[in-house]
Parts: sequence; C-alpha cells; structure tokens
Amino acid sequence: MSLDDLSDDVQQAYSDLDDDIELALDRETRHELALLTALYEPDDVDELVRRAVHTFFQSALDRGQLDFHLRQGYDVTYDEYLSGMTYEEMTGQSQAPPRDDVRRYQM
Repeated sequence: MSLDDLSDDVQQAYSDLDDDIELALDRETRHELALLTALYEPDDVDELVRRAVHTFFQSALDRGQLDFHLRQGYDVTYDEYLSGMTYEEMTGQSQAPPRDDVRRYQM
C-alpha cells in the first residue's frame, strides 16, 4: 500500500464517521468513564471521549506505535502522511536514474 492508499482510507473513514457515534461500553470502561466524569465534571460526557481519543492518538504517536503500524500497513510514516510526500519524493531519490552496477566500475 502507499501514501495515496492511506489518504484514501483516511478520507473514507472520515466520511463513515457520523457526528454522533454510539459506543457500547463494557463494565470496566463504563466504570472508568463514570470516575472521570465525577472527577472532571465536564458539561458533556462526549468531551471526555474526545479527550480520550486525543490522548490515545498522542500516546501512539509519541511511543512510535503510529509510525510502526503505518509503515507496516502503508509503507509510510506519519510525517510523510502529513507532508503528502514520501521521503524518497522529498529527497528526489524517486527521480534518480537507476544505478548500473554492472558498468559502474568499468573504465
């Protein structure tokens, strides 16, 4: 897969997300959410869920898990995704002519 595939998949996933997402919570998650709600007293529980997504994303980014999974699935990194170009495209390596190793050392 490639950077274009990743961009297409992100756009598809974005369009598949509704403004209102219904979540099925298991007992542990419900308990943790109740504790956080009591602790932080948000105006809306949705705010805690938004914060959780941001925190999870940042954690995966900081620990390198995001790049690891992107590299495995799409052969790109998050930086490449953000720039819209692979490192090879940024450095011009993708435009370099192929090396001729057979004739390389002939004089």
